[in-house]
Amino acid sequence: MSNADANPDEVDCGASRFSGVLHARQVPLGGPRAMTVRRTLPAKERSMVGAWCFADHYGPQDVRGGPGMDVPPHPHTGLQTVSWLFRGEIEHRDSAGVHAMVRPGELNLMTAGAGICHSEVSTAATTVLHGVQLWVALPDTARDGGRDFAHYAPPAVSIGGATLRVFLGELGVSRSPVSTATALLGAQLDVAPGATIELDVDPAFEHGALLDQGEVEVAGDQLQVADLAYQSPGCDRLQIVNRADAPARLILLGGPPFPERLVMWWNFVGRTHEDIVEYREAWQAGDARFGAVEGYAGALPRLPAPVLPGARLKPRER
Repeated sequence: MSNADANPDEVDCGASRFSGVLHARQVPLGGPRAMTVRRTLPAKERSMVGAWCFADHYGPQDVRGGPGMDVPPHPHTGLQTVSWLFRGEIEHRDSAGVHAMVRPGELNLMTAGAGICHSEVSTAATTVLHGVQLWVALPDTARDGGRDFAHYAPPAVSIGGATLRVFLGELGVSRSPVSTATALLGAQLDVAPGATIELDVDPAFEHGALLDQGEVEVAGDQLQVADLAYQSPGCDRLQIVNRADAPARLILLGGPPFPERLVMWWNFVGRTHEDIVEYREAWQAGDARFGAVEGYAGALPRLPAPVLPGARLKPRER
């Protein structure tokens, strides 16, 4: 998914001292999609959770009377996109020649490396769109690598009063076979009404728990839908309590604190202002760095980049 905000934030990403709950902000993405998402990462209080640098939560949105999702070909650099649906279906095409469907409970992981472009369109059979779009920052050793794509449908594992689907990394007895450039955890956790879940987690990781539906307490903090609870490294257990009489669903994110400084702007992840300028100019010029998407038949052949701000991109104050 593209960050198609007409005035995208420039974010210099790194560790922060924030601990607690991040509240999502509404972001109108504009363009042909006419969608609004709830964004928790990056935020002023915290830019990342491990290598996870971007988190959008959307839906459930009835798309029967509207265009649904129609994202023209758009670029990415220095990151991986993680598409995870709860409802609906999205057709993915990219410049690595991949044509795939995103379906509920199935991971689609696209690696941009030095540059890729892709399109995303909800299918005609989709009546409701509901899911998350996540980005993973690639470390310096991998950010100029090649394009790649992985698909994985994790099994559902019962753990007490919850069901766990680990799509990246490992948790408990569940392990994803999908390789990543840094240690990561990505999982869906469905918690039964009245259940208390104690998860043994890696104390070297920081963790985030994004609430999709229901009401829960995570590490003692009460969450509302689209809130993200943060737990710092040094904790070997993550407690999730559902006191309500309805089920709850969360996305769990984790990883060791990312040691590198990043500059994020629009759909690009780089290290400097000059990186971002180079990426934008290359995309606008149709450079082979990003390739081309075959088979997309939307209203726009490609999504143009916004105008860069007049000032030099610099670190965000915390």
